[in-house]
Amino acid sequence: MDNPIEELSFEAALRELETIVSRLESGDAPLDEAIRLYERGDQLRLRCKERLDAAQTRIEAIRLDGEGRPTGTAPFAAG
Repeated sequence: MDNPIEELSFEAALRELETIVSRLESGDAPLDEAIRLYERGDQLRLRCKERLDAAQTRIEAIRLDGEGRPTGTAPFAAG
């Protein structure tokens, strides 16, 4: 924990965020630690969102013609 957030992969940030959520949900953290954990968790949440948004812009859906052949690409639209 406490690695620079901008250097974390999506998976590492998500794992750390899950650990923080579990710790906060347990109610065992003293107030000062809970505040620090919450702040770090919020930064991790933003990092994960940024990584997902970046990945979404790179994903392209392949358009197919009536015979199932690729005819081009279109931006991915998550539903």
